Formats: sequence, structure tokens, C-alpha cells
Amino acid sequence: MDVIFKVATKASAAIIGKLVIELTQEICERTNVKHFNIDLESTVMQCEQLLADGHYTAIIGFANDIPIAVATLSETYALYAGGKIGIVQEFYVSPKARSSGIGALLIEQVQIYGEENNWSCIELCTPPLPEFERTVSFYQDNGLIPVGGRKMRQNIINTPTD
Repeated sequence: MDVIFKVATKASAAIIGKLVIELTQEICERTNVKHFNIDLESTVMQCEQLLADGHYTAIIGFANDIPIAVATLSETYALYAGGKIGIVQEFYVSPKARSSGIGALLIEQVQIYGEENNWSCIELCTPPLPEFERTVSFYQDNGLIPVGGRKMRQNIINTPTD
């Protein structure tokens, strides 16, 4: 399968939103837990804003002009990692395109992007285990190493002020 990778623009928000929704649905279905409370419309709007503000980017993989893969990225800093790092927020390859090498090519594109932006490393969180053991193996097979811990979250509700 031939794939072309493109760095996203604001106009790509609908594509990114659709693929991220597919990712979150798959995680929820496989774990039988609703981990996410997102919908396509608000996800696309938020993606447009984050892309426009320069706080977020994405690399999208296309096969025959059909979007089949996405990695969303943000840049941050960490002393433990030597300064500027890239965080892979979402990483998704459509099920029909899996086991074809597309995921490895997408990781390679993320690494190239990181090198171009002087990141000391890239980091990501895996989906829940044990349901996503194959995903962890995939990341390890492609050069990522476990550094411990689990993703944790505390929601903060922002109340609009008048």
C-alpha cells in the first residue's frame, strides 16, 4: 500500500477529528469503558483552533487520497528529558491499513518532524492494558521504550465568568 504523509494545516481539522474519534471509539469498545466524552463537531472545532494557534500539529497518512493514519503532536519541555520534547497525543492507523507497515512509517515521520524541531525525544501514552498489548509491542518494535508509570488525569472544569 502506497502512502503519502502530509503535515496538517487548519483545513485538515475535519480529517484529524474523524480519525481521532475512530481512535477513541475503538479504545472505549475494546475496554468496555467510556474513557472519552468527545463528539466530532466539537473535536473538529477544537482541532482547528489548536492548529491555528500553533499549539498542536498532526501528520496524516493518505492512501489513494483517503486518510488512513494520523499522529497528533504537541511540543513541551522537560528537564528530565533534556529540554524540548514532542508528545504524541493521538496515534491511529485505520484497522484495514494495519499490519501493512503504515504505522512504522508514521512513527518515522514523527521522528523526522522531531529532529527538524530539535526535540530531544518523543513520548506517548499507550491505550489501556491488557486490551492493547499488541499496541505496546508495536511501539517497542519501532524503537520506543517503556519509561514507567501510567497516564493519569484530573479534570478541571472551567466555569465561564460573566
